[in-house]
Amino acid sequence: MAFSAEELRVLRRALALALHPSPVSDEDVQDCLRLAESVDEAVREGARLRAFLVADLARYRTALPGTASGYLALLDDALGAGYQPGADDLAALRALRGNTTAAALLDRCRILAEEAVRARLAGRAVPVHGRAQVPASRTRLLALPGGLDAAGDPAEPEPAAPPERPAAPEQPRPVPTPAEVFPPKRRPETPADPPHQLVAG
Repeated sequence: MAFSAEELRVLRRALALALHPSPVSDEDVQDCLRLAESVDEAVREGARLRAFLVADLARYRTALPGTASGYLALLDDALGAGYQPGADDLAALRALRGNTTAAALLDRCRILAEEAVRARLAGRAVPVHGRAQVPASRTRLLALPGGLDAAGDPAEPEPAAPPERPAAPEQPRPVPTPAEVFPPKRRPETPADPPHQLVAG
């Protein structure tokens, strides 16, 4: 990856600020953000190219031995782009051992495989076979004092939302009793006995 003279100036300024934090102007922050976006885009484009290269390499390897010259050239390019050879590549190169280019690439791939094994034993990360690692895109440059977000506003942590209070459980409606739904019938009142009249006689 090559930087222009202006990008190198911005990079030096960013490194100086990282080593010796100090107030920066909005222009410096915006320059650093643009440089970070350019680097991210270049990395993504490189990952896309490596993915195409690895896919072509697999097609040529499947069609061996008729595609030996194309496969060896692609493998050489892939190794230069950081490709980690796998067991299929080593087997293909052993089958082509009579070719001087294949023999040289086999020695190179064996060295890379041994280095990968030592790295795993030491607990270091090893690139996944045939997979391009792409860093996450940076939307904010918080390493700089007074860094701005993409909208140009100071990058401040967003306030945490207050925790929601659980809703009070709804009180169940009282169930009417049968006596309330079907009130008892009122019994008719019995008339009182009429007063007895005494008849003379």
